[in-house]
Amino acid sequence: MDQRDFGLSETQRDFRAMARDFTEREVVPYARDWDRAEAVDPAIPGRLGELGFLGLTLPEEYGGTPADMLSYTVVTEELGRGDSSVRGIVSVSLGLVAKTIAAHGTEEQQREWLPRLAGGESLGCFGLTEPGTGSDAGSLRTRARRDGGDWILDGAKTFITNGTVADVAVTFARTSEDGITAFLVPTEAPGFTATGIHGKLGLRGQATAELTYDGVRVPDSARLGGTGKGLGIALGALSRGRISVAAGSVGLAQGALDAAVRYATEREQFGRPVASFQLVQELLAESEVDIRAARLLTYQVARMADAGATPRQYATEASVAKYHASETAVKVSNNCLQTFGGYGFIDEYPAGKYLRDARVLTLYEGTSQVQKLIIGRALTGIDAMT
Repeated sequence: MDQRDFGLSETQRDFRAMARDFTEREVVPYARDWDRAEAVDPAIPGRLGELGFLGLTLPEEYGGTPADMLSYTVVTEELGRGDSSVRGIVSVSLGLVAKTIAAHGTEEQQREWLPRLAGGESLGCFGLTEPGTGSDAGSLRTRARRDGGDWILDGAKTFITNGTVADVAVTFARTSEDGITAFLVPTEAPGFTATGIHGKLGLRGQATAELTYDGVRVPDSARLGGTGKGLGIALGALSRGRISVAAGSVGLAQGALDAAVRYATEREQFGRPVASFQLVQELLAESEVDIRAARLLTYQVARMADAGATPRQYATEASVAKYHASETAVKVSNNCLQTFGGYGFIDEYPAGKYLRDARVLTLYEGTSQVQKLIIGRALTGIDAMT
């Protein structure tokens, strides 16, 4: 048995096999072209929806796919192996948006949005990060003020995945000096503008945007959760999301190692395969060990969620997994490029893309430094972020 499948149930292995088949057929052959074009095929979300990948763990009555968190994890791992830009569609639209609506939305909100998100007919984006506010989410400046039975939003968000293709933006805005509230903002609302961000180092195929809210009016029925409860909603979503990012990091690292092994066994120097050289095998062996450790940490926190732990209860374990897996993705993809030598520096080969895509994994949904502070706080009881 493949060690990656050890300990998985038959259903979980089936989800992995389905995701692996989809990735090999519909992602891997096109990833380089999407990277060059800075756009994933717009038909991909629909295909993800048809397979049920955008509805994993959501309630069946709203079009969801019956699955546990570990099944979701192995699917995002496989998608990450093929192209992190595709994995990001699922991680955000499902992991951050749909799951947040499922956890905190009213029945009306769930009925309106979950079937469309689960089927890939609509996509969601998560409007938290701002031009002046990244790790310090509690200091965001976007504001929402009451106007009769409505709310009027003004402000800006940046680095928003799915921003230019989303139909709904989960938007966090300040509703008082010490209170943040979440809203479901349709992207067709007057005053809402999404502007694509191009020229990124990696994740070039992923739709990334700046969002502008210029007097965007939404009814109170668009409020997600209680007034002033938005920061807690955001932090819970990020804890869930870190499982997905960790899984995608494991997948990316595995893809990079697989490419390095293939190249090292085929490429010859000094009359023999470069895989026969001890220092090349050292690069490959170190990569394998780091990936296995990252996978085990990621599966552990997914199993905690499946056992009933809340995002608050597994927040530290999610940070441990995300920190180690994202740093592993950078290390392994760098080892992959080193194995390729000069050929790793041109995009005819996949090594460079793996490294470029890996680099952002240590930044979004909490930088590696923030993850360390979360882990340190759990160890010492002292919050070094305040």
